[in-house]
Amino acid sequence: MAGMAATPLFAESNAPLIQGQAEHVISIWLGGGMGQIDTFDPKRKGDPAKKVAGSYYDAIPTAVDGVQVCEFLPKMAGIMDRVTAVRTVHHSVIDEHAAATNWMHVGRPVSGTVVYPSLGSIIAHERGAASESAPPYVLIGYPNSSRGPGFLGAQHSYLYLTETGRGPAGLSRPDAILPERQARREQYLTELRAVQPEAHDKRLTDYEAAARLSMRLSGPEFMRSFELDNEPAELREAYGGEFGQRCLLSRRLVERGVRFIEVSHNLNFLNGAGWDVHNRGILDQHKLIAEMDDAVSALILDLEAKKLLDKTLVVITTEFGRPPQFDGGGGRGHQGSAFTCVLAGGGLKHCGAYGETNELSQKIVSSPVSVPDFFATIHASLGIDYSKSLYDGDRPVPVTDGGQPIAALFG
Repeated sequence: MAGMAATPLFAESNAPLIQGQAEHVISIWLGGGMGQIDTFDPKRKGDPAKKVAGSYYDAIPTAVDGVQVCEFLPKMAGIMDRVTAVRTVHHSVIDEHAAATNWMHVGRPVSGTVVYPSLGSIIAHERGAASESAPPYVLIGYPNSSRGPGFLGAQHSYLYLTETGRGPAGLSRPDAILPERQARREQYLTELRAVQPEAHDKRLTDYEAAARLSMRLSGPEFMRSFELDNEPAELREAYGGEFGQRCLLSRRLVERGVRFIEVSHNLNFLNGAGWDVHNRGILDQHKLIAEMDDAVSALILDLEAKKLLDKTLVVITTEFGRPPQFDGGGGRGHQGSAFTCVLAGGGLKHCGAYGETNELSQKIVSSPVSVPDFFATIHASLGIDYSKSLYDGDRPVPVTDGGQPIAALFG
């Protein structure tokens, strides 16, 4: 870590673009605000009863010398050599979940009348799907505008999944429609399209593109992604419950050619409050941390076993962190000035932890990483030009709002 502190933080502006080797992204979203001081950036132990600021849990060593995580991340601790906890992510939103969630999905604050595209939609736009039988962008969580395509248009939006075992709603063929009948319908549709005038209205062309993709996705190749029962029972158990099964599905979607997958953890919270641990919500926070530990460690090791880890960047993000002080009810407030996001795999040069915060994980001491910088690191890992601009009509919009990748993570 000391040697890394002496390394220039970012590539020089006139240096060649940094380009990695990743092909896919699995983005795990911890909605509500994961407390960095209670997970990947532990500090001295605090005491909520005595109002002594500090970590809620004990820290444990990891596979990387000098890097510790909280005691409820033992499985992640053993594989931190494949992981980098970026401990110095920051933005200026503190008290509003929706605004911070939007910032952590589009990479910048709301401004003017521009509806910015999400990270997933930009990657879908720039790289497309890795297979014709798969969509470029899949969302397993909450569908809303912060995950959407913004000015890029509907063709770069997400496919929304509701159940891991059944696939997208509306794409499965009813049992009464036999394959032969489906084939006749498709042939008839092809003949009708051949005689219709060429469409120039963007709304019509987007609709046609969505219809063609839907027909491809309703086929057996993509729908086999959801046959989780075909996985070994021991592997499914290693991933854990509902959240873990969604992580397992994300690996199967990568194998089918999906480029970007977001998996939300805020589903059927075990602690009743989720990551938004005000007041007594913190009492069972360890259950969430342990569930994340099981699922994400299983995902990383599973990808590695299938020779997919170097091709797949696993990302853990949240809207902001938590301060070291305890509130009146024993929980924690919000902190956007310093928090942790995590990167794993993707062919990066991992170091366990990057950046340093002070003794209470409240202020950045070295190597600050803005949200645009973090996004630029993701884009660079995929070989996307993070310096380019996209266009909202005639208006240029920088892909990362001027972000620069963390150069030390690229060999």
